[in-house]
Amino acid sequence: MSLNRNEKAAVVTDVAAQVARSQTLALAEYRGLTVAHLDALRKQAREKGVYLHVLKNTLARRAVAGTPFEVAQGAMVGPLIYGFSEDAVAAAKVIADFAKGNDKLIVKAGAYAGKALDADGVKALASVPSKEVLLSQIAGLLKSPVQRMAAVLAALSAKRGEGAAEPAAEAAPAA
Repeated sequence: MSLNRNEKAAVVTDVAAQVARSQTLALAEYRGLTVAHLDALRKQAREKGVYLHVLKNTLARRAVAGTPFEVAQGAMVGPLIYGFSEDAVAAAKVIADFAKGNDKLIVKAGAYAGKALDADGVKALASVPSKEVLLSQIAGLLKSPVQRMAAVLAALSAKRGEGAAEPAAEAAPAA
């Protein structure tokens, strides 16, 4: 089904609005995927906050023109599904994880921070832990020294408490 000029302009505007909010773009070739597989991929993308859409490449090129994702225009060839995400790794993670379980989805390229990524770059970006995991790891690292210090002080206090109780106990029978 072809779109008229107004519908194409609306698609470009919608995608450009999403591009403006996004940090990451991931591209994958979906040739050979069934509708059920695409539905499962879209469901995973929605759960992770990823804007996942099959677009005409010419419309996608127009939508990313003048943005940091413009560097990926050379890879916009063939039947592609586009994943945009505000989270730096979500789009790459959704597409790369789905591609691991389905050989019909082929990771092609992407863009992050104004740099074009090849398929290996997208997979490497997907292996980075999410923001929540990184924050919890940092919190654990910050908490660890404090916890160790508290344990040392508690042990020292307990040892001093034992040493103070013994002389008081010896003094009581003598009186």
